[in-house]
Amino acid sequence: MKLSGQDAIARQADEHLVTHRVKLPRKVLEHPIRQVTKRLSMALLILVVTALIVYLDRGGYNDGADGTLDFLDAFYYATVTLSTTGYGDITPVSDSARLTNILVVTPLRVMFLIILVGTTLEALTERTREEWRLNRWRSTLRDHTVVVGFGTKGRSAIRTICKTGLRKEQVVVVDPSDKAIEAAAADGYAGVIGDATRSEVLKRAEVYRAKQIIIATQRDDTAVLVTLTARQLNRGAKIAVAVREEENAPLLKQSGADAVITSASAAGRLLGLSLLSPAAGVVMEDLIQQGTGLDMVERPVIKAEVGKTPREVDDLVVSVLRGHRLLGYDDANVGTLELTDRLITIVRRTPARQVAPDMRPLPRD
Repeated sequence: MKLSGQDAIARQADEHLVTHRVKLPRKVLEHPIRQVTKRLSMALLILVVTALIVYLDRGGYNDGADGTLDFLDAFYYATVTLSTTGYGDITPVSDSARLTNILVVTPLRVMFLIILVGTTLEALTERTREEWRLNRWRSTLRDHTVVVGFGTKGRSAIRTICKTGLRKEQVVVVDPSDKAIEAAAADGYAGVIGDATRSEVLKRAEVYRAKQIIIATQRDDTAVLVTLTARQLNRGAKIAVAVREEENAPLLKQSGADAVITSASAAGRLLGLSLLSPAAGVVMEDLIQQGTGLDMVERPVIKAEVGKTPREVDDLVVSVLRGHRLLGYDDANVGTLELTDRLITIVRRTPARQVAPDMRPLPRD
């Protein structure tokens, strides 16, 4: 269904407020149950060791009940001592017993308390630590890439740009689904849970300081609203949008998108090409898979190439970007290359040649 600007704005005005939060990636070393089990096992081991130490030196202790100290009394003394209860009914009386309490039992008591209280302290400090991580993340985030929608298209887009050298720390995913953000965090990306059509959510993703914005939502009308909001917050970022219906592409261009990809039509054309020429279909699929085999990249003209024709360049030139015009390699208007031109080339990625295309925003009409 084709959308109008009025319909998009009306839909945005009718949206209800939703909660949104930022989730930073975290490396989970062990399962929580395993961590608790390990701590309890360590606490029990300390208790047994303390009881054995007391029992081996039982002659240096005095039991106020019967004067003798058996194995049960040793465990009882170890329990009340490590838990700092200390009833005083069993006391060390010999010098060796007291020295053992000072040098051995007291450190074991400290370890016992650290193990048992550690979980509680960790829970109490978790929020403070998370706030510190969040503030540090916001203060260092610059020229990053915001990806709206962590579905199939969003994940593929992230993998493609990361293969060009973009670090995972420079990617922020925005999605209304908790499960999607959990999956993004598990992959090492920061995530913001919320509706990206709202400016508050995009501000959480620091979109006003982003260098690139990828919009891969499930609905075209949502893509329009997100594009309008993102362009309002960031006038200089390059915005690429995926839509289902080709008739909505002009509306996305008017909303501020630099590049609009019609996913359904693109898939259909690739299917048709694969039937007409399977080999050509394989080549096209290779070209759109960044980081393997053949890569299509955009780069500036170097000084050594100035004055040459596109055919004389070492790389395989497909098009020449001159100002606001995108010219074919065989276009008569190209003539010779100028220093201000940019080339769209096809190169082969090898281990010795790492391609990192310049991601500068293209000129807008």
